[in-house]
Amino acid sequence: MARSTMEVAFLGTQRFDGEGGTKYIKVFYGDEPDGKTEHGLSIIGMAADDNVADEIFAAGAHFSPLELVRITFDVARGGQNKGKNLALHIESVKPRAATQTAQQTPSKPTAEAPKA
Repeated sequence: MARSTMEVAFLGTQRFDGEGGTKYIKVFYGDEPDGKTEHGLSIIGMAADDNVADEIFAAGAHFSPLELVRITFDVARGGQNKGKNLALHIESVKPRAATQTAQQTPSKPTAEAPKA
């Protein structure tokens, strides 16, 4: 099994609860259109790995439509020499403002009490 990462435009995460308590989580992202069968963005869906499905679904609530995200995924062998992609992690490509502020503001040493 191979592991890869890609940066794409975020479209959404979706949860579907199937029969018998089976849950399906998918990540949808946009890719360059082929110019023949689609224009704008090509909409592509990728299933989430069962072990991190809830985490990936919840992460989708924090992204804006078309925000650039980084998806880490495993590529497993599928039928007819095709790969089956399973999302493992999703994060914003741009760092969050809180993270930047924390890194840019060095901590100040505490003032010592005057000696008597």
